[in-house]
Amino acid sequence: MCNKLSYFFLLSVLFVSCKNEYKPDISTVRTSKGTEVFQPDSASIASHYKIPDWFSDSKFGIFIHWGPASVPAYDGWYARNMYDVNSHVYKHHVETYGPVTEFGFKDFIPMFKAEKFDPQAWARLFKEAGARYVVPVAEHHDGFALYNSTFNPWNSVKIGPKRDIVKELRAAILAEGLHFGLSSHRAENCWFFSEGMKIPSDVQDTTITLYGERIQEPDGPTLSREVVHQDGSNEHSRRDWLTHMYEIIDQYQPELLYFDWTVGKEPFQETFYKFMAYYYNNAIDWNKGVVVNTKFGYGDNIQVFDIERGKSDQIRPYPWQTDTSIGKVFWFHHKDESDLKSVNHLIDDLVDIVSKNGNLLLNVGPRADGTIPESQQKVLREIGHWLQVNGEAIYETRPWIKSGEGPNKGTAGYMTDSEQSVYTSKDIRFTTRKDTLYATVLSWTDGFVTIESLSEDVKPVHSVSMLGCDEQLDWIQNKSGLTVKFPEEKPTDYAHVLKIQ
Repeated sequence: MCNKLSYFFLLSVLFVSCKNEYKPDISTVRTSKGTEVFQPDSASIASHYKIPDWFSDSKFGIFIHWGPASVPAYDGWYARNMYDVNSHVYKHHVETYGPVTEFGFKDFIPMFKAEKFDPQAWARLFKEAGARYVVPVAEHHDGFALYNSTFNPWNSVKIGPKRDIVKELRAAILAEGLHFGLSSHRAENCWFFSEGMKIPSDVQDTTITLYGERIQEPDGPTLSREVVHQDGSNEHSRRDWLTHMYEIIDQYQPELLYFDWTVGKEPFQETFYKFMAYYYNNAIDWNKGVVVNTKFGYGDNIQVFDIERGKSDQIRPYPWQTDTSIGKVFWFHHKDESDLKSVNHLIDDLVDIVSKNGNLLLNVGPRADGTIPESQQKVLREIGHWLQVNGEAIYETRPWIKSGEGPNKGTAGYMTDSEQSVYTSKDIRFTTRKDTLYATVLSWTDGFVTIESLSEDVKPVHSVSMLGCDEQLDWIQNKSGLTVKFPEEKPTDYAHVLKIQ
């Protein structure tokens, strides 16, 4: 392929002027200012930590998957599956780029140039979409960092874009008044390329540090204690995961750090508590509330529980989050993906999630050149338009005594949100703000809606209006509930909010 670089040339690029000037002390959770309120155990963290109001109020954020995998634009796990001879990705790669002995994943990195990347334009789009926080992936499973790392020479400053993507995005996001977070999948790197050890490939060259530990365990991908233990004797373990996390914290001060599932496994937990203590101690120095997202392994009172591509079936006592993507299948850009979730689908999910004390973190997948596909931009802008009208029922709200009513409860659980739930005007979700109750009706009707949960025995209603509508509504409250006549015209094309005093 054109743009193929030899490994030796890559080494010369990666290690030129590489100076380890930043040396975090991972033996301690004490900050540079001497703060060590949080200690690395759940009891200490629980006694001091509170999920910040900014997160509970925000409700809607943007996730960004972008990197070398955006170059082939064919599969989210391209870096792993291109070495799996039983995968369609392997066949595609060999046919398109050649044998994996000659063209490995590392050879995509010089092709990831981000030549049209405009962080200010991205941040403006996300604000227009109504997002309150933005979470770029700082490093995905493939081991390529989109930031200036002292410890990972495979990064966007030394090769590829030759830019500190995270630094530029951070500045643009904060300039728009949004909260800035990061996602790190460094914990998955140690096993992500293990398929390449089973066949002739460039992964067999263990001097290529991009490909991690290459471990393969019989019970599936885990992380060995040797790799993650903060006091490990070998150089790699000392400077690997925990060192990378300290570096991200110290360099970029993210208000949220998202992690995939490996960090929840038992061998990881000792090290993860140390990370949390160090992060939360630094947040005291910054005078900011911060959030950690994990999928299992830790209490909901010391971090924010995340459900990938799914929702909760009930109100959860602590704030939680759904992370999902506009695309029904992929996270990174896929050049042939046309099966995107509809705006109606995403807004219905947002309303349902918020009614249960959750947030929606919605992913976009930019092209390798740094442009966000127009189809994804259109979805974001339509969500933003809906939130301009109805955001009062979303932002800064809290759950009511019940999340909703109606015959369709919708999907719930891990990896369940690709199919859109079909709602009727009987499907209603509730949120509250002070003395105001918002009842969001998930489908339009030209007639009446009866909210059975608001019978006259519950609490007297004084007024009813619809957000975005100037028309005075006819309504009556009796033992059957609160019955409201919908207006003549829709204020928006999607879910419709009744504001009830």
